[in-house]
Amino acid sequence: MNVIFGIAQINPTIGDLAGNAGKILAIAEAMSHQGVMLMITPELSLCGYPPRDLLMEATFIEEQAIALKVLAKKLPPRIGVLVGTVERNHQAAQNGEKPLYNSAAYLFGGRIHQIFHKQLLPTYDVFDEDRYFAPGHGTNILELHLDGGQPLRLGITICEDIWNDEHFWGQRSYADNPVANLAAASVDLLINLSASPFAVGKHQLRQNVLRHNVLTHGLPLLYVNQVGANDDLIFDGRSMAWARTGTLLGVAAMAAPDTCLVTYNTEQQDLISFTDNQSSSLPDTPEAEVWAALVLGVRDYAHKCGFRQAVLGLSGGIDSALVAAIATAALGSEHVLAVLMPSPYSSEHSITDALALAENLAIATQIIPIAPIWQLLSMVWSQFLAIAPPTPPKKISNRASAAASSWPCPISLAICCSLPATNQNCPLVIAPSTAI
Repeated sequence: MNVIFGIAQINPTIGDLAGNAGKILAIAEAMSHQGVMLMITPELSLCGYPPRDLLMEATFIEEQAIALKVLAKKLPPRIGVLVGTVERNHQAAQNGEKPLYNSAAYLFGGRIHQIFHKQLLPTYDVFDEDRYFAPGHGTNILELHLDGGQPLRLGITICEDIWNDEHFWGQRSYADNPVANLAAASVDLLINLSASPFAVGKHQLRQNVLRHNVLTHGLPLLYVNQVGANDDLIFDGRSMAWARTGTLLGVAAMAAPDTCLVTYNTEQQDLISFTDNQSSSLPDTPEAEVWAALVLGVRDYAHKCGFRQAVLGLSGGIDSALVAAIATAALGSEHVLAVLMPSPYSSEHSITDALALAENLAIATQIIPIAPIWQLLSMVWSQFLAIAPPTPPKKISNRASAAASSWPCPISLAICCSLPATNQNCPLVIAPSTAI
């Protein structure tokens, strides 16, 4: 017998409960027509990861619980869905624990059937989960009841739960190993809901960790990762399916939402096929990988903050050229405005190079000479900072840079757009006066 699982690699917006639930529902409706028995979403998919101090708002937790129940009622009747969510720890005061759990809810038939809690809470690198969550305990097993056969036993893990094998790392970072416990409980398939941020080389490390778990315990594995940029983190997706032999059956898209169908055969007790509904291509070089992540970061920052356009200073140099190329790829050439700001010290080729780049990218340009404002700033500096001519060339150059950097901000405010910084010492994407 074949059982079809669905991977829903979604791009959630932090705090947008209705919008995130709508994405999950739309994919579940489509997958229900494809014969999917269980659809898996990423870690904290209902609220988006990382929700951070939103978790301290009691009303947000209450609204999330309501959104989960509403979603359960709206789902098609014949498909189950694992949804990443936050659950209250009702024993927190009694046991002296944190008030919440990082959880996965199994929704089926219009209601919430089971809740599974994350057991290993990372507090290193970009993670601070122990600040908000209590660790879960026990073995998280979901039994899928099949027609005329034994139930399929699924071991449910959440992100870090699968990253604590002492034989892979040489030591344990936590006392417990949830995957080993599930294997000892005779599960048929491992499932991991994840929100693993992008880093250069991280995808290969993930593959090594997952393959090691598969081969160590002789179990197939489904790994579903979040995609999208939230706050200062980029999530690259690339969800995966592994056969018990350690064979990688398929990888979902990088830096884009994706849906995939994975087939489990009960006679072979293994995952046997992987179908990517998007037919997405994956980056084939480290440079392409970094480019895809940068474009995703800029695009999501702009769209999730409600910006439709970007304005940037274009100098003809490599820094602003790179930022312009990223902004164009992220937002489209029709949504990017390049401002050229020649000063008394600008060379002719800085203008011609900038115009040539803008033409290649098909972005609009505006030339605003900054000699008048440079002269005004020079007068102010001379009077209030007691700087009199002759001034060293470096200070003159810095004055020109300051004059140039003062123009894009009012323009961005006037047309309500984002402002990518192009200074090599400040490689950030910023809204007017607000850096991320």
